[in-house]
Amino acid sequence: MYDLLSKFIDYIEIEKGLSKNTVLAYRNDISEFIDFCSVDDINVITRLHISAFIMQLRDDNIVPSSISRKLSALKSFFKWACANGYSSSNPISTFEPAKLPKHLPKVLTTSEIDTLLSSDLNIEERTVLELLYSCGLRVSELCNLKMNDINMNNKSILCSGKGSKERLVPFGSRAFDVLNKYYKEREFLITKYNKKTDRLLITENGRLMTRQDAYRIIHKLGKLIHKDISPHTLRHTYATHLLENGADLRVVQELLGHSDVSTTQLYTHISKKRLKDIYFKINSSNA
Repeated sequence: MYDLLSKFIDYIEIEKGLSKNTVLAYRNDISEFIDFCSVDDINVITRLHISAFIMQLRDDNIVPSSISRKLSALKSFFKWACANGYSSSNPISTFEPAKLPKHLPKVLTTSEIDTLLSSDLNIEERTVLELLYSCGLRVSELCNLKMNDINMNNKSILCSGKGSKERLVPFGSRAFDVLNKYYKEREFLITKYNKKTDRLLITENGRLMTRQDAYRIIHKLGKLIHKDISPHTLRHTYATHLLENGADLRVVQELLGHSDVSTTQLYTHISKKRLKDIYFKINSSNA
């Protein structure tokens, strides 16, 4: 079955153009299932194998979101196998993803963002903060930015998102000023470490910035406002603040690179909840 998995991985990576992180997640999830089943022939896998796998995941206290992701990977795998004649039946076709608890993403207030932006940060930290909050980038998009993706004349970034889909994201004068300062720091690091790369972000140690580096920076910044935050928190905040300030939902969808507007609609619920919280807070303080 691992030969079949390799063919499937080639398909989603080359033909569908899924991101490296998505491809890696699919490979790991399906490999885990194959190891669990311990069979060589895909045609002997039944619905019972799927049920037993899910029960094992639950026994191992795997969170519902992870179980749902694994099921999604398996559905794609079996659908592809059936469509290409490798499997005579699809044992997972009638399975429903595990129901996820409904919760809204964590977002920062305008005051908290102002605190971060006015803090004494080094140029690396400030650049990461600006690109994540002012442009709503995913952390993988941030780390993969190249120098020629930045258009300083038009104040825009050409961003390559999920499925290699490109979108143009504008940025403001504050990000413009930060990028200009960072370019000088980058040139210094390029010379100091004799680095040859077209990647935008380089750490103070002369390495190409990784997702882990970005998480470390944002986790450190979160301590300034006494919150545990991630790069995606800033993306959520970017979208929410845009909608709260009157941006059109379809425009926000394009800026975020969402293929389906229903994904973007989540942020309208955040905005409504925040308005209710503010309303009740004001009224309770006046009581």
